[in-house]
Amino acid sequence: MPRRAERVAHFGTTVFSEFSALAQKHQAVNLGQGFPDFDGPEAIKQAAIRAIEDGVNQYAIGAGAVALRRAIAEHSKRFYGMSVDPETMVTVTSGATEAIFDTIQALVNPGDEVVLFEPFYDSYEAAVIMAGGVPRFVLLRPPEAAHRAWWFDEDELRGAFSAKTKLVVVNTPHNPTGKVFTREELELVRELCVRHDALVLSDEVYEHLVFAPARHLRPATLPGMWERTVTVSSAGKSFSFTGWKVGWAIAPEPLRAAVQSAHQFVTFATAAPFQAAIAEALRLPDRYFADLEKDYRHKRGLLIGALEEAGLRAFVPEGTYFVMADLDGTGFDDDFAFCRFLTAEIGVAAIPPSAFYGPEHRAHGRRLVRFAFCKREETVRAAAERLRRLPEVLARRGA
Repeated sequence: MPRRAERVAHFGTTVFSEFSALAQKHQAVNLGQGFPDFDGPEAIKQAAIRAIEDGVNQYAIGAGAVALRRAIAEHSKRFYGMSVDPETMVTVTSGATEAIFDTIQALVNPGDEVVLFEPFYDSYEAAVIMAGGVPRFVLLRPPEAAHRAWWFDEDELRGAFSAKTKLVVVNTPHNPTGKVFTREELELVRELCVRHDALVLSDEVYEHLVFAPARHLRPATLPGMWERTVTVSSAGKSFSFTGWKVGWAIAPEPLRAAVQSAHQFVTFATAAPFQAAIAEALRLPDRYFADLEKDYRHKRGLLIGALEEAGLRAFVPEGTYFVMADLDGTGFDDDFAFCRFLTAEIGVAAIPPSAFYGPEHRAHGRRLVRFAFCKREETVRAAAERLRRLPEVLARRGA
């Protein structure tokens, strides 16, 4: 009888698959999985079509199309003042998830420890386990009187580092909390990485979804961090083409060579016509990025207002297109049960975030729920209309 390899034996179906299917079954407004229900710029769509018609349809160069790697380097200079050699410091991947997987497989040996802030994007832990690494978790805590944003305990982070630490994964802006790491927090990460000779994987896929006064700071730009950092980003979130799966990794030549060595045996190359289009997208004028932030800021306000009207305490995100809310007062102490109820009885799908915690801290996630506002305004308003029923339905349940 066929048996799974041990490295994947305990992996179940992702939480996204379960709740997207449940949303479809109940015809719920889907504020669960973080993909837009609208397309990105028409000019970029036309660029992809034009590339197909022009015959850009065969394997791309394994490291990525030259035009795209140059555009990625220009983008880094334009927004972060970073000088990046597109020939030796950039690898294009099939989405940021592949770049993350490639990086972890390339850098983590069996027994190496990897520091993960939790809640975390679920592929982090899976990639570490498949590399034979050992996850070490640091809890992000919700805002409170003494902390205006999601925060972590400094001593807990220090305690997560050891002689076995090989890598720390920093996701800023952070999914699912919406936290944007501050300079002081990143300086602490820098200090610990230098002391323990650890590397950093910086996941910055939401780099253009930051709401003032928060400001995105790229960890690789801090003193002493460039040589030990792999910076990962993608086109999906910034340009609303998540299905194109175009991501990239930026790193100094030795680290990039390691990532490239893994990439060549994972996907080898990324869809060629989409690479051509994203090269144009990265060169869009500043107005595009300003309008993107403005649009998402508006939808953030709509969703937070709807959640609060429904009796849910929402934590205002500093970045990304997610809102975390507290389940206090709902009568539920299990996020999976609440999200199934919300989808089936209210007609709004959300994601239970306990799936993004390690076993030690999973109870923290059971008191929370994650909503996505990367949707058309009419979609968010339709969800708001349904959420108005929540207090009445909960009252009938005896909440």
